[in-house]
Amino acid sequence: MKNGAGSGDAQQKPKRSLQWITALLLLALPAAFLIFGGRLLATEASTTAPGGRAGSPPADAPSGVEAAPGNRAGAAIDVPDYVPAEPMPVVDGQTVVSVAFDDGFAGQRRAAQVMSDAGLDGTFYVNSGYLDKPGYLTLKQVKDIALQGHEIGGHSLSHPDLQALSVDEAARQICIDRRNLVDWGFSVTNFSYPFASHNQQVEAKARECGYNSARSLGDVRTRFGCEECPPAESLRPEIPYRLKAPAQVESDWTLRDLQDTVTAAETSGGWVILTFHGLCPDKCTEIGVSEDIFTQFTAWLAERNSRGRTVVRTVQQVIGGPKGEPAGWPAAEPAAAGSNGVKNPGLERRADGGPPVCWMEGGYGRNIAQFSEAPGRDGSSASKLTVQEYVDGDAKLLPQQDLGECAPQVIPDRSYSLRVWYQSDAVTQFSVYYRDGTGSWRYWTASPYFSASQEVFAQAEWTTPPVPDDANALSFGLALFSNGELITDDYELYDAAGAPPLKAK
Repeated sequence: MKNGAGSGDAQQKPKRSLQWITALLLLALPAAFLIFGGRLLATEASTTAPGGRAGSPPADAPSGVEAAPGNRAGAAIDVPDYVPAEPMPVVDGQTVVSVAFDDGFAGQRRAAQVMSDAGLDGTFYVNSGYLDKPGYLTLKQVKDIALQGHEIGGHSLSHPDLQALSVDEAARQICIDRRNLVDWGFSVTNFSYPFASHNQQVEAKARECGYNSARSLGDVRTRFGCEECPPAESLRPEIPYRLKAPAQVESDWTLRDLQDTVTAAETSGGWVILTFHGLCPDKCTEIGVSEDIFTQFTAWLAERNSRGRTVVRTVQQVIGGPKGEPAGWPAAEPAAAGSNGVKNPGLERRADGGPPVCWMEGGYGRNIAQFSEAPGRDGSSASKLTVQEYVDGDAKLLPQQDLGECAPQVIPDRSYSLRVWYQSDAVTQFSVYYRDGTGSWRYWTASPYFSASQEVFAQAEWTTPPVPDDANALSFGLALFSNGELITDDYELYDAAGAPPLKAK
């Protein structure tokens, strides 16, 4: 990596909904992929939790320079405000259908238009951290969708498995996401769980963050499963923060499947929330549905809607409720002066089969990177990185780029001393990222080079310039940007004012 140039970020290859991979969402500067947000950033929603290790960016991973929210073209566009309302009246025997889209894929603007052309309104659950990234809706496009009469809901900042996070980190994912959307002008009152993953603690956080409901998946009967489940949710849900819905619509759903899910509920009435993700040809994946099928289905729904016994309403129209102010969230604090801000600095605590706890394996470009455990400089645990078949990009170990659980917190405009012990047969340098006020991670800067040190551990130390005025956390690591081997141990981050002296080698 050139001195001062951006580098790539971690991405993990989690499991897809019963089938395949979700990709980690990335930001990028020219030739540089950047991570932001929580533990995992998924390009595709799933009913199962993610897992796996980082790899190279997938073809549809978001990249490109992110403009500050206040400078985005859509930031100044006003959209209709939500007027707090009572829940939708219950009409005996009536069936209500809500058509929902998760994740904010770019093709959903076409879905919104198809629905509007049919005279129907839908609910679009978006991740605020995804907006304006390639493959996803821009903020302006989401504003346009809202101006058509569709509801905008929340879906977390960066699509992690909320149940796998600490309670505080889950709260940050939900609350910061809602705060972003409200700050950008949306009346966001309903939420859907990424991966449909939730427990009572996560449900409580959705309520505390100001939502009136939160939707799950897979607990309404369809031909795809859950035979013991009811054919519909109640219009007065027993648990509003655990809304029952059919399994997400995937590419193997036919028009008949969609229609049958509605007609099954019409026997006794109730509420059916159908969840889509992408439209093919824009998103021809296993969670995509063909535009032809979707268009035929909306036309069929519109005809039923005109009769009045089966009607189409947004989740907001069904649930009603107040328009709560954005809630606060548990704030992580910077380390005290003279204290190391890095969590698990010696890499001793490790997850089963994965990187050390609070660490992530990062990289981008055309190379093969392998991470493994190695003996540390004092006989304990260290991390070994081997890069082969290098063409471009880099690889590195970094503190987890999350919202506060692991990432070292910093104070704007302060300089920080970055330190790590290393052995390497190739030149290396620090690559540094920061988290901004929206929860997004951005590439910031790189240190000068550090020479190879093959025989003994050497200490790399670099004092950063003052961190940007919108920064509240840093993530840093020594990067390999050639073929070679790098062992790292004992990471440290100190406020430069009051940092302890360097240790003897």
